[in-house]
Amino acid sequence: MPVPAPKDFLPGVPDYSTVHEPLGELFTPVQDKSEWSKYLLTDDQVRQFWKDGFLLNIPLLTPDQCQKIKEDYKYFMGPEKAHPGMDMMYEYHSNQSGDPNNILVHALGHWRLTKYFHDLVFLPQAVVPASQLLVEGKRTAVRFWHDQIFAKPPKHGGVVAWHQDYSYWTRTKPMQHLTIHIALDDQTEENGALHYIPGSHRWTRDGGKPLPVTDFNFADMESIKTILTEEEKQQFKPVCGKLKAGEASFHHPLSVHGSYGN
Repeated sequence: MPVPAPKDFLPGVPDYSTVHEPLGELFTPVQDKSEWSKYLLTDDQVRQFWKDGFLLNIPLLTPDQCQKIKEDYKYFMGPEKAHPGMDMMYEYHSNQSGDPNNILVHALGHWRLTKYFHDLVFLPQAVVPASQLLVEGKRTAVRFWHDQIFAKPPKHGGVVAWHQDYSYWTRTKPMQHLTIHIALDDQTEENGALHYIPGSHRWTRDGGKPLPVTDFNFADMESIKTILTEEEKQQFKPVCGKLKAGEASFHHPLSVHGSYGN
């Protein structure tokens, strides 16, 4: 059957979130259920995730797919080429830090605006591993929560302070979440790659609650250390993700992570 057409947000401006299947613009949709199994993580990879709280360097996108998505990035990098559907965004900050020397572009909701970002949500290389990592010891259905862009211009890119994602999501229960971070450029320690703290997905407060948010604008990189126990401080040994373009990391909702400036 043909993919249904999206409903318009404004005349001539489609809202792709009204289409609940891939459009086929970024990848060829899976036709046979038997094809899903080729995207499964190995048992060793699943064990590594639950040991460390994250899994690195999982191939997701080809160079051509990365380039297509990067072409859509122009809509979110400034007012000169802003998309006519920007009012569909759940949240948009051209610079969340407020400091022109430490720019952090942060946005949610772009999957509604372009075909490529829309189809990324349905990518089997992401969805199948996610089904293995939401609940320890079993596979489960996956539901999309939200998308997110972080972008840092060269030489002026700001930090994303250390945090646990579930600290921002406590309105959704039970805690059965996962973040998939996809690199569109090679990520290095010099250009602001994500870092992770192994084992920090076991750091909780008050009977299983996440650590409190210490900086809602992500600007104070080390502010989380003001609330850590002495034992947690001793365990605070960052690992740089060093993803290549097209690779992804998967991390637990309580895994402490952050990134330094570009």
